[in-house]
Amino acid sequence: MLQSLEIRDLLIIDHLVLDFQPGLNVLTGETGAGKSILLDALGFVLGWRGRAATVRAGADLGEVTAVFSLPPGHPAHAVLEDAGLPAGDELILRRTTTPEGRRTARINDRRTSAEALRALSETLVELHGQQDDRGLLNASAHLGILDDFAGLRGEVDKVNVLWTKARAASEAVAQARARLEAARAEEDYLRHALDELDKLAPAPGEDADLDSRRRLMQAAERIGEDIARAAQGLGPDGAEGQMAAAMRWLEGAAAKAEGRLDEALAALGRALNELGEAQDGVTRALDEMRFDAAELEQVEERLFAIRALARKHGCVPDDLAALRDDIAAQVAALEGGESDLAGLREAEEAARAAHLRAARALSERRARAAAALDTAMAEELAPLKMERTVFRTVLGPADPGPAGIDRAVFSVATNPGAPAGPLNRIASGGELSRFLLALKLCLVRGAPGAVTMIFDEIDRGVGGATADAVGRRLQRIAEAGQVLVVTHSPQVAARGAHHWHVEKTVTGGATLSRVSALDAAARTEEIARMLAGDRITAEARAAARALLAG
Repeated sequence: MLQSLEIRDLLIIDHLVLDFQPGLNVLTGETGAGKSILLDALGFVLGWRGRAATVRAGADLGEVTAVFSLPPGHPAHAVLEDAGLPAGDELILRRTTTPEGRRTARINDRRTSAEALRALSETLVELHGQQDDRGLLNASAHLGILDDFAGLRGEVDKVNVLWTKARAASEAVAQARARLEAARAEEDYLRHALDELDKLAPAPGEDADLDSRRRLMQAAERIGEDIARAAQGLGPDGAEGQMAAAMRWLEGAAAKAEGRLDEALAALGRALNELGEAQDGVTRALDEMRFDAAELEQVEERLFAIRALARKHGCVPDDLAALRDDIAAQVAALEGGESDLAGLREAEEAARAAHLRAARALSERRARAAAALDTAMAEELAPLKMERTVFRTVLGPADPGPAGIDRAVFSVATNPGAPAGPLNRIASGGELSRFLLALKLCLVRGAPGAVTMIFDEIDRGVGGATADAVGRRLQRIAEAGQVLVVTHSPQVAARGAHHWHVEKTVTGGATLSRVSALDAAARTEEIARMLAGDRITAEARAAARALLAG
C-alpha cells in the first residue's frame, strides 16, 4: 500500500506531502490544477519511462519520496532480495533530479538504478487509464490475465519448468549433433593421426633420453681414438710397465741402501695404485662409449621422427602421448556418437511430451476459465450500461512455449449485429474505461490487492447512472486493497473513503499547485462544485449530500 508521497520542487509544486489511506482515495480539481503532475511525480519515483520530472524554476534540486508498506509475502520482497537490497515492513523510494537532468535513485537509502525501480514498481502499482497499453489492452497480456482470473499461476509455473527442461534437452541434442558433425568432418584426419601416433608410440621423456644418447655416441666418435691412446700409454707397454720395472730395480737395491729408498718405494706403490684406478676409469669409459654406427642411425631416425610429429601437431614431444589419448577419445566418441545422440533424442522427446501433456491439461482449464470470465464480464458490464455488449475470451493455438500452447485475445461486439473484434480496436474511449473497470472487478474477486491501483480519469465520457455504477465498482475494488482515482465525476468522487482536492494558486507572482485533504463539509462543497460549476447553489449542495449519503 502507498502510505505517503512527498514532492519537492517539481514543476509547480514547491513542497507537498500526501498521506494516502487504504480503500478508495479520490483526487479532484479543475482541469489544469495539477492532478497529472501528481501521477507524473509518482511515475518518476517509480522509474516509469515517459514520466519526466522538471525542477521547479529557481530550485536546485527536485525530489520525490514514496513510502509503501509491505506485508509478509508481498512480491516486492523477492525483488528486493534478488537485487541485494535491504527489505522490511516499510519500503522507501527516493529519486532526485537536477535542472541539468542528472538523476539519482535510492531504495531504502541504498543507491540503485531506474531499472531496479521499474522492476520493483511492477509489484507495487498498477496505472489504468483510457489509453492503458501496459496490461489489460495489451493483447500479449490477455493470457496472463485469464490465468490470474482462474488462479492458474501454479500450473503455468509447472509448464514453464517443463518447457525449460525441454529446451535444455533440445540444446543438449543440438550440441551433441554439432560435436558429431565436427568429428565426422575430421574423421579421416583423426584416424590417420591416431594410427601415426600408435605406430611411433612416443613416451614422455623419450625425446630427452634419445637426444642424450645421440650426443654421447657423436662424442665417442670424436674422442674415442684419444682415449684409446691414453689407455695404451697407461698400460703395460706404457707407464705401468716402466713404473713396475722401476719398482723391481729399487726393491733389489733397497736391501743395501739401509732404508734410504723406503719412502720412494712407498710413494711408488701409491702411484701404482692410483695408476690402476686411472686405468680402470679409462677402460670403463671406452666400454661405455663403444657403439655401433647402426645404433646411432636408429637413435637419430627415431629422435627426428618424434620431433617432426611434434611440429606437425604444434606441441612439444613430451605432449605427444597425451595428444594420442585425446585423439583416441575423439575417435571413440565418434564411434559411440550415434548411440549417445539417440539417447539424447529420446530424452528430448520425453521432455517435450511431458511439457505437451501439462500444456494440454492447462489448455483445458483455460477453456473452462474463459467461459467463466465471459460470464463474469457480462455480469459486470450490465450495470455499466453495456448489457448488449458481447465480451468473448478467444483462445487459439500457439507455438509451444513457457506459457503452454495457447494464446488469448479479448474480443468484443459493442452493438447487436456488429462484428466482433479486438478490445482495443472496437471500443470507444468511454467503453474502454468500463471494460477496464469490469475486468479489474473480475480479477479482484476474492483476492486481496497486492498492488495499489490507480485509475486516471477512467470515468471520462460517462455520466449519470453509468458514472454512479463506475463509482460503486471502484469502491468494490478498493475493498480488497487500495485504489487511487483521479476523477471529474461527482458520482465517482462521492464513493471515495478519502478525498483530496487539487488546486492551482498564485502566490507572490509564482503559480503553485496545492493539495488538501477534505473533511465532510469541504467534500460537500467540492462535489457541489463538480455538479454545478463555479456558482454553487443550494440545490447543488443538496445533490452533493445525497450523493455522499448514497
